Amino acid sequence: MKKLVAYITCAYPDENFTEDLILSLKENGVDFIELGIPFSDPVADGPVIEEANLRALKNGFKMENLMNVSKKVGKRIDTLWMGYFNPFYKKGMEYYAQKAQEYGIKGFIIPDLPHEESLIYKKDIADKSVSLIDFVAPTDTKDRIKTVVKDSKLFIYLVAYAGITGSGKNEDLSTVIQNIREFSDTDIFLGFGVNEKTAKSKAKDVDGVIVGSAFVKILLDESLTKTQKIDNISSLASLIKSEIN
Repeated sequence: MKKLVAYITCAYPDENFTEDLILSLKENGVDFIELGIPFSDPVADGPVIEEANLRALKNGFKMENLMNVSKKVGKRIDTLWMGYFNPFYKKGMEYYAQKAQEYGIKGFIIPDLPHEESLIYKKDIADKSVSLIDFVAPTDTKDRIKTVVKDSKLFIYLVAYAGITGSGKNEDLSTVIQNIREFSDTDIFLGFGVNEKTAKSKAKDVDGVIVGSAFVKILLDESLTKTQKIDNISSLASLIKSEIN
């Protein structure tokens, strides 16, 4: 059974909504929650997720909101914190690893933390049973892939194309996937540009997909009530889960 990872922006529009949405997504086939930490300059993300980040920050998002939500859901569904390195750096990776262990958080996804720098933190995080997710890009050489994935845990995040989330490009990833498989038995999850139209084809040779912008578009639709947003996002998750399997 191929896995589905759902990215959602934490505490937008509020903590209770995020908790309700996560539990609904769990009931509709989502295997992992990627809980997005709002940040002012989300360099890997496209305009949809960037807008959600900015709205959450305008609403007064604080890291305390992340902790409050994580405390309620972390032990009920496999959850990862997705954020940029600056918030982790401010209080220290060890601090967040300790909190993650306390709340049952499985790992961190930090797209602007280079692999070489991540090695500084990996051991301390692993000691808390928390994984730092490794990224592989379609531009990576075979030697680079070997270096990046040799100690990967939980899953490897395969970026579907060079660019930002949500732009929907297509690249032939067969050689990259083959190279990853040669050096690692860790699951490969593909992210960037995955939606209800592309999920089936993008999931073909990997173990799961990561969906973000397709869900966040609904999250941003102010014509919908909170209940409608949860219902629509959950229905979309259920559809995508059936498509990839």
